[in-house]
Amino acid sequence: MCIFALMKVSGGMKVLFGAVSVFVLAALAVAGLMIRQRTVARISHIDIDQEHYPVRGLDISAHNGTPDFDSIAAAGIDFVYLKASEGMTFRDPAFMRNYLAARRAGLAVGAYHFFRFDCDAAMQSSNFLAAIVGCDFQLPPVIDIEEWGNPTGYDSRNIARRLELMIDAVRARRGTVMLYTNKKGLARYLGTMGGDMPELWICSFTDPPVEQSWRLWQHSHSGKVSGVRGDVDLNTFNGSRDEWLLWLDNFRPAADSTADSTAE
Repeated sequence: MCIFALMKVSGGMKVLFGAVSVFVLAALAVAGLMIRQRTVARISHIDIDQEHYPVRGLDISAHNGTPDFDSIAAAGIDFVYLKASEGMTFRDPAFMRNYLAARRAGLAVGAYHFFRFDCDAAMQSSNFLAAIVGCDFQLPPVIDIEEWGNPTGYDSRNIARRLELMIDAVRARRGTVMLYTNKKGLARYLGTMGGDMPELWICSFTDPPVEQSWRLWQHSHSGKVSGVRGDVDLNTFNGSRDEWLLWLDNFRPAADSTADSTAE
């Protein structure tokens, strides 16, 4: 009787030990995966060869506080993209203040719209165009298309079709447009556009950033620049300084008839 009981206890201990071992191994696997994901998530910067890419730029929104654009220009920054709008109704509250200050500092300035997957393309176009009316830019208007910050569950083909509608609307009003995205967005939403695809502003942390042709490259989410508190996105132009000036001349967007003159 006592031997039988001991055997039962011993068997139970083996089962318990096995269960604990499985639990520990599973916990270690999950912990390892979380560490790997966090490590990957931290890879948001790559140093670039500034002799090869001499033109430097930033993209800024209200999230960056109140930048000192004179200090930014003095730090050797050539251009800045400012968030103007998002979706059908949102306007960046710092846009006009940033636009006027950046123009006064002598920076080349452009504006971008964050494209929402759950919003009508025509209404997004109207919001963006109304947000930038009266502004005289040196850079093409940009549509930012990416999964981050957008709801899930929307068909990629439908998103691409709505994006094309907005591209047409912005082109019709401003003469040109450029697209910002990352590698995932490039594959999912822009791959079917063919030869009529606008120029590309790519977010990538590899060198080269992508195999496809690109015009601007966002190579850091954690840059440090005098005049901006905290981290700021860093960008560069694909070409020499002479090529940059030529591009500005060739791709200068059309200004509205109500173009602002106070920043001249």
